[in-house]
Amino acid sequence: MSALIDQLLDRLQAAAGDTAEIEVKSAAGGLPASVTESLSALANLPGGGYLILGVSEADGFTAVGLRDPQILKQGLATKARSYLPPVRLTFDDHAAVDGQPVVLATVHECDPADKPCRVASTGVAYGRSYDGDHALSDIEIQAFLLNRTAPVSDREPIPGSSVDDLDAALVATWRERLAEIGDSLSRFDGVEQLRHAGVVATNGELTKAGLLVLGSYPQQFLPRFVINVADFRDTGGSTRARNARSITGPIPLMLADTLDWLRTNLATVTTETGDGSVIDAPEYPLEALREVVANALVHRDISDWSHGRAIELRLLPDRFIITNPGGLYGITVDRLGSDKVTSARNGFLVALCVNARNPKDRARVIEALATGLTRVTSALAARRLPPASYHDYGLEFTVVIRRATNAAVPLRHTPYRVTTPIPAPRPTGTSLVRSRIAEVLSDGASLSVAQIAEATQVNVGTVRNALTRMRKDGLVQLLGGPGKASLYRLVSRSD
Repeated sequence: MSALIDQLLDRLQAAAGDTAEIEVKSAAGGLPASVTESLSALANLPGGGYLILGVSEADGFTAVGLRDPQILKQGLATKARSYLPPVRLTFDDHAAVDGQPVVLATVHECDPADKPCRVASTGVAYGRSYDGDHALSDIEIQAFLLNRTAPVSDREPIPGSSVDDLDAALVATWRERLAEIGDSLSRFDGVEQLRHAGVVATNGELTKAGLLVLGSYPQQFLPRFVINVADFRDTGGSTRARNARSITGPIPLMLADTLDWLRTNLATVTTETGDGSVIDAPEYPLEALREVVANALVHRDISDWSHGRAIELRLLPDRFIITNPGGLYGITVDRLGSDKVTSARNGFLVALCVNARNPKDRARVIEALATGLTRVTSALAARRLPPASYHDYGLEFTVVIRRATNAAVPLRHTPYRVTTPIPAPRPTGTSLVRSRIAEVLSDGASLSVAQIAEATQVNVGTVRNALTRMRKDGLVQLLGGPGKASLYRLVSRSD
């Protein structure tokens, strides 16, 4: 039995479907035609990914019972050679789900110098996104080609711009900050200082970095450098959003306006503090949301290919999502929020944002200590919310922050206030499902996942996830094997 397959299925259960790096196909009728797109997309994904054949997502990630896994492996290996460059695969020979063999293939990332990986017969390249696989457009292919070299877009001059397009108050507070900390740029004055800082190019025009951070209205030149915000909660089933708007202006003011929009639109929930008191607070900690919004503004791709794309912020019933153009640069997802690593796609822009301040309240944009996402992790943990999930699709980067599965019912947006402690809730979520499963199996019965789901009135996917964890805890035993039905029974003390 492969431990990796269990880990991957746990992640799929938590995500309630395919994730960026994991693709599942039943393959009950043979090698699906759609693996053509998936292999290219996963090879173009930072870090590569996994392809699992023989598991049905529709049935809660249960095994379908493959007739001949070896033929599927051979078919995948042959298919992998039909790309430019060829896709590199590694197979796990011990992968099984519920005692049934499955095909687990690791799809290795294509060398960035060779991206994008294309289907040789058609020349089409595919990419992953939050919505699945898609054929790359000419503009997206251009983005991959640009990523073969170190980015310099933030130093490029903006045709037609000049120092007259700078915001005097932003420039003044930026200079005050330089003087406060004794930055060496304080030795220079006027336009000379702006040129050394990367605000003004040698031809006298503003750079992209200078315009976006200190400009009076950057959207005059870069109209899609905006944050599109929308609230999709409580829309009565409609796909139209409430309170949708495009937030514009220079980065320090865009950050402040986005936070104001969140304060207005976030629901208030009752939450317990460390001392046992209960307070009313926004459903997500504003400290965490502030950091991910600031990161999207500062680290989004600003090269020519991305000029038609905006940052998208969505409030959904169970999650907060923000997506910015361009993937990570110089760091991988697994190191985000834990390692204090500094890596900037837009070096000049980041340097400006470190010392830029909102003239109204002198609020910072970012720090130079790479602690922002560590702060996100801490803020969510303090509110007992799940950790943020980060998804690098190469051409876009998405952060998802979810509400707790047993979150309190949202209240209207009201000022914070301390209230009386609330009684502990009855068991819900995983603990309740496990209790129901144990009750169904308590008479010594051996049942399949489908039978347990029917008896407990819980969907198959949730039952399977709970059974996986109960197996790990030694509470249930899996009976059967290759070619036999998979049944579960409760482990007795005498076992």
